[in-house]
Amino acid sequence: MNKQYLLTIDQSTSGTKAFVINLSGTIVARSNAEHKQFYPFPGWVEHDPMEIYHHVIETSRNVLRKAGIQPCELAAVTITNQRETAVMWDRTTGKPIGSAIVWQCQRTAAACESLKKAGYADIVQDKTGLLLDPYFSASKWGWMLENIEDAAKMLEAGTLLAGTMDSWLIWKLSGGAVHATDVTNASRTSLFNIHKLRWDGELCKIFGIPPEILPEVKFSDDRFGFTNISELFEEQVPITGIIGDSQAALFGQLCFEPGMAKATYGTGTSVLMNVGEKPVPAANGLVLAIAWGMGGKVTYALEAVIRTSGDSIKWVRDNLGLFATFEEMDNLLAQVHDNEGVYLVPAFVGLGAPYWEPNVRASIMGMNRGSGRPHIIRAALESIAYQVYDAVQLMQEESGIPLAGLRADGGASDNGLLMQFQADMIGSSVTKSDVAELSAMGSAYMGGLGIGFWSGIDQIAGQHRSRRYYEPSMVEAERKRNYEGWVRAVAAVLHGSKEA
Repeated sequence: MNKQYLLTIDQSTSGTKAFVINLSGTIVARSNAEHKQFYPFPGWVEHDPMEIYHHVIETSRNVLRKAGIQPCELAAVTITNQRETAVMWDRTTGKPIGSAIVWQCQRTAAACESLKKAGYADIVQDKTGLLLDPYFSASKWGWMLENIEDAAKMLEAGTLLAGTMDSWLIWKLSGGAVHATDVTNASRTSLFNIHKLRWDGELCKIFGIPPEILPEVKFSDDRFGFTNISELFEEQVPITGIIGDSQAALFGQLCFEPGMAKATYGTGTSVLMNVGEKPVPAANGLVLAIAWGMGGKVTYALEAVIRTSGDSIKWVRDNLGLFATFEEMDNLLAQVHDNEGVYLVPAFVGLGAPYWEPNVRASIMGMNRGSGRPHIIRAALESIAYQVYDAVQLMQEESGIPLAGLRADGGASDNGLLMQFQADMIGSSVTKSDVAELSAMGSAYMGGLGIGFWSGIDQIAGQHRSRRYYEPSMVEAERKRNYEGWVRAVAAVLHGSKEA
């Protein structure tokens, strides 16, 4: 093959990254750009779809320049993306009809509660594997149809399109030729039947979403179309390897067998465990996900969604001003050996699994007169590990599948203290890859396999990759004491929300 590179776009909640990846699975060059976060009202979170698209163009152009290659050397463009974030746009103008509603946004909590009271929760979960919750895309699109001026006129005129961020980018990069998504992103909308692998008419009716505005659903390794954007590519390049970021990280972590699990430590944290080609029941805050669609088959995974994890560290830094750099954070953490009873429950946009309480709010508790910056920072860091522990325990209990170790990726996985504390809490090894960008690698692997860039999974698994291993070392009494404090803190927050 004379085309020796892949261009992988990783469009996340906080920014957009572009990578050039070669045949050996090495990242040759990278470029990134952060986009603005908009919080117009409490609990609301928005992005500007056009800003994100422009950043895709900017980072792609920059990464090709850094790699010193031409677009004609690309075998494909692959995309991994923040999931559930909802976009609507006009096919005639190519412009969004409003801001993208981000997965974190809670504006549709009341609407979802009304649907629950109407008895639709079991129908949604049975067909989609998901809880009836504002986290997912369907209620967000419903809000847009009801509240954005001219949406109804566009719908009547047949020019309105809806999609998640992958669909938006595919449509823009293809010059408006392709309106499509993959099974992983479709499965996060609350409209996709994960057993029949198609949009579900009953679900569309429940949420008030016309099926005709939704994208065509393909397998993750399918060829979705070709780029048609002269400002970036002189010739058409295949678009493939479309997969939601958390599922992409599972694939990038080579979690190909049941029981293998990963945690992506990003703004929030997604914990996924491969459960094989047959779906298993999900309850108590877990959701059943499509891990990927490949070679005409789907693999399923249990998922626990943690709404706020790495974002807690960002909040402590930006909102409280407790540290300026991560080097300063590490120096402060070195001043204390434990949390001294201080806990942060990061329910800034509610709590995910296993609680699924969208209306509770964050709290710091357990402080005494001697508590200071290091304790609060450590509490924020530890809150990530406690939430992952909750998720892992629940997965093992519900599936009956023992955890075969936890593989970690995402920005916060670079913190050795967090990774060691995580291993201590779950009582199992945590493996941190030397490649932090596992979502990007998963997308690249998926797309590369789809077009024959690599011959098969064995070739990918055989690529040399160094890892760092964290083994549990905390004594049981200390682990138990730490976790019991977390349980009490969460209980206090949940009780307080009910009293309010």
